[in-house]
Amino acid sequence: MTVLVTGGAGYIGSITTRLLSERGFDVVVLDSLELGHRAAVTDVPLVVGNIADRDLVTKTCKEHKITDMVHFAAYKAVGESMADPGKYFDNNVTGAHALISAATDAGVSNFVFSSTASIYGDPDIVPVTEEAEVRCESVYAATKRMTEQILEWYSTTRGLRSVSLRYFNAAGAASDGSLGENWRYSQNLVPHVMKALLGFAPALKVFGNDYPTEDGTGVRDYIHVEDLAESHVSALTYLHNGGDTMMCNVGTGVGTSVMDIITTTERVTGRTVPYDIAPRRAGDPACCYGNPARAKQVLGWSSRRSLDDIIASAYAWHSAHPEGHATQA
Repeated sequence: MTVLVTGGAGYIGSITTRLLSERGFDVVVLDSLELGHRAAVTDVPLVVGNIADRDLVTKTCKEHKITDMVHFAAYKAVGESMADPGKYFDNNVTGAHALISAATDAGVSNFVFSSTASIYGDPDIVPVTEEAEVRCESVYAATKRMTEQILEWYSTTRGLRSVSLRYFNAAGAASDGSLGENWRYSQNLVPHVMKALLGFAPALKVFGNDYPTEDGTGVRDYIHVEDLAESHVSALTYLHNGGDTMMCNVGTGVGTSVMDIITTTERVTGRTVPYDIAPRRAGDPACCYGNPARAKQVLGWSSRRSLDDIIASAYAWHSAHPEGHATQA
């Protein structure tokens, strides 16, 4: 069994690639290196190219006898998606369809997709379940839902079985300090907390402290990136065991506020996080965290690492690699 990982030179993709390899899968990475980094891919073949290049995907699948695919490669900045929707539809939907079609034609039978919990928008009830109403409030979220639907139809019409993993908020770094996130390309909270903590920014901007939450700041579900990587292994195992096409939440089931992140960071690191309160950002939900029961029941997966683990691993990574993989540790 050989797995093609698209976007395997990126943050989540590189950590998942290494885990798959450690678990005995043969792995090949396809990445354009637009946002990923060559140094993040070690010990497995790297094919440099775009998911929309059907000829390249077909050639790669045939040369490496690809049987399974894990698809990360996508643009993911919500604000940018609203300012430049064409870029997101072209890559995240048209590109994904080209990839799915070429993979199916080449005989790939199992497909794991990096989806997002942002398709739920601002949910009425938390923890949110997979049965909640889909409320895509950004082009980015819409592109992820469209790709889920493409996979559902390919399952019905072509027999391609898939699992769409609806991520909540990935955070942290590899526990050995070798892989992590570059805050230059990240919209995520934890890297920007570290940027302020380490003196690479004057202060963290906390967008809103007047939400209807316990401390007034937004609440999210932060999941350690290594736990997230584990969910992909569980999804592939489920498909190899004959599992049907499905989607599920991948989160901790615990809501954590922005201020919780700040205070935990200060406690774990022994340092002060400078921050300023800024106005709310349009479209940010007050509270969104997930119910991961389906992932546990169907995939046998659940998160194991704590918020302290997230902060400690992120602090170690960003301290040693302030420019991501461009930094020589």
